[in-house]
Amino acid sequence: MAPETTLRIGELAARSGLTPDALRYYERLGLMPRAKRTVGGFRVYPIDATERIQFIKQAQANGLTLVEIRELLGFRDRGGRDRCRQIQKLLDRKIDDLDATLVQLHAFKQVLQEYRRECEQAQRRMTEECPVVEHFGRRRR
Repeated sequence: MAPETTLRIGELAARSGLTPDALRYYERLGLMPRAKRTVGGFRVYPIDATERIQFIKQAQANGLTLVEIRELLGFRDRGGRDRCRQIQKLLDRKIDDLDATLVQLHAFKQVLQEYRRECEQAQRRMTEECPVVEHFGRRRR
């Protein structure tokens, strides 16, 4: 590769806002293609690697995990007519995961609200011990 069409790992890190360690990690996970090496052993990436990193960061900002992003990148790299259907399946799984998480969070919120009510009642009764602390101190059987 010609020097003007590649970036060393430090240059790519500076342009992307990632650390060189993060870039190596992305490479190990398969998010980034394996970097070519210079004669001196330095990693060099194609100039368009910054676009790939932007894609990864945007997918992370939208709540996708690195494993999901690797899958998404695979669809992106392969292309084809099936791509949109495959991406839709990935997004359907993500939506199902989020729905399950929302159910768990709602249940957790109700538990915390009940603890808060217990604290309020204890303060009105002028109880010295907090019932929530006592509850956490008990062993579950």
